[in-house]
Amino acid sequence: MTWLVTGGAGYIGAHVTAAMREAEQEVVVLDDLSTGDATRIPGTTVVQGSTLDGELLARTIREHRVQGVVHLAAKKQVEESVHRPLYYYEQNVEGLRVLLQAATEGGVESFVFSSSAAVYGAPDVELVQEDTPTSPVNPYGTTKLIGERMVADVAAATGLRYANLRYFNVAGTAAPELTDRGVSNLVPMVFQQLDRRMAPFIFGDDYDTPDGTCVRDFVHVSDIASAHVAAGRGLTDGRVSALTANIGRGEGVSVREMVTTILAVTGTAGQDWAEPVVRPRRAGDPARVVASSATIERELGWRAQCTVEDMVRSAWEGWSSRSPASGPART
Repeated sequence: MTWLVTGGAGYIGAHVTAAMREAEQEVVVLDDLSTGDATRIPGTTVVQGSTLDGELLARTIREHRVQGVVHLAAKKQVEESVHRPLYYYEQNVEGLRVLLQAATEGGVESFVFSSSAAVYGAPDVELVQEDTPTSPVNPYGTTKLIGERMVADVAAATGLRYANLRYFNVAGTAAPELTDRGVSNLVPMVFQQLDRRMAPFIFGDDYDTPDGTCVRDFVHVSDIASAHVAAGRGLTDGRVSALTANIGRGEGVSVREMVTTILAVTGTAGQDWAEPVVRPRRAGDPARVVASSATIERELGWRAQCTVEDMVRSAWEGWSSRSPASGPART
């Protein structure tokens, strides 16, 4: 069976591609390479292009005899989505519509959709479950919720088997060459500041949380990748056919706690210049979002294996490997 992985040369996508290949799955990647890099996935067939290109999608599905799709290609920056909502609707919603049309017309049987905890918005619960009300607070989250519903509606009409996987906050790396090269997520944002010998930022310390900073469920990207392998197997062997599941650890970590861990791992704790600086809240950030992953554990036997320290240490090793000069200055 051949799987098409859209966005498979990106940070998360490359981990998913590698994990699926290690699980002896045939994989072809479609990526526009705007943020992806084909050198991350050597030996994998890469088709360069957009999910907005229906003809390219149809041809790729036909020529590679694709029977399953893992759809990761999307724009994902919350704050950017607030300022560019129409761009996010085009890329994330229309791109998915075009892909689903090509997939169903091409006889694809299984579909794994990369969704997000952002679909929940600002839930007032200790642990978010899949039946927690969905009320996104930013356009990015709205596009993911629309995507989930679109996948489910198409499945009801066509018999497509699907899994909507709601990621929580992704961090870490499985190998230096797969490291997150962007700086839109918390961990690399802090690394970048430390490289510059500048204080990391904390956006808002007046939330209704124990230390005033946002609380999140951080999950290692290797665990995210293994969840995709489990979902793909579950769809193909018939254990699941219409799954919506959280992918997290079930443990809340505040932004301040995460920054403290990063400073400890990088050896910069106690340096005056590394003391975090609080800035105003960012638009669209909820106070607390922490997962219950009981559904995917029950349905597919999946559970996150890595700790927060594993995430930070692996991410730091990857970040530091970029060049001999990388790493924050120390005194």
